[in-house]
Amino acid sequence: MFDELSRKLESKVDKKLSSKSKKRQLGDGFKKGKTINEVLDKPTVMTLYKMIADHVISYVNGAVSAGKESVLFWGVDENKKDVALKIYLVGTSNFKKRESYITGDPRFSSLKKGTKNMVYLWAKKEFRNLLQCHEAGLPVPEPILVTNNVLIMNFIGTDGAPSKTLLGSQVDESDYLQSISLLQDLYQKAKLVHGDYSEYNIFKTDSRLVVFDLGSAVDLRHPNSHEFLKRDISNMTRFFSKRGIPVKDPDVVYGKITK
Repeated sequence: MFDELSRKLESKVDKKLSSKSKKRQLGDGFKKGKTINEVLDKPTVMTLYKMIADHVISYVNGAVSAGKESVLFWGVDENKKDVALKIYLVGTSNFKKRESYITGDPRFSSLKKGTKNMVYLWAKKEFRNLLQCHEAGLPVPEPILVTNNVLIMNFIGTDGAPSKTLLGSQVDESDYLQSISLLQDLYQKAKLVHGDYSEYNIFKTDSRLVVFDLGSAVDLRHPNSHEFLKRDISNMTRFFSKRGIPVKDPDVVYGKITK
């Protein structure tokens, strides 16, 4: 009975995922027959179907980017507004390496064993970090909802194309100063350290920089928060130095942020 219901739900969601698609496909093998089956396992399909049934989203156009731990889908809500659905891959082993970003963070004192529990907690952690930043006035994707391994947030980009990251953009000294200012605001206003801050995790929009991928972000009380901050600063120093942009001494930056 359950298997039959699940099959019907999967079929219905699969139609939602493809019926209004603009046939956008990644160049690394992310095609319907392969990726949909790998990303959309039965629990994920059920989660998406409930989001559609609850009118949180209307439909999903397709995948627009992918990483080792998640796939980002371009969706649309019932107000015709673009949203991003970040689906964390339950089957990946990479999350086992992420425990150090949770253990020691007083906001997440209980961690159940098992990859699925780790993935669900990671999704919840990123939602909370995004919300913490958004409420502090930082430029991040606004979080909308998290359920199991699916995180919904507003879409940063146009017509299903995400904004370019710093890596794929022309940058100048203003971008460097903004990136350091963002680190400072994360620390002083949101009380977080990103933990994975790099040119890969910062959008350059027409008006400002927008930081994303905050799953690794930790509370300032985390025992490794200052080491993570130093690494974040080092990443920015390295990137902008290679682009020929004048940078400040990392120790000076660290002192300014933590003063």
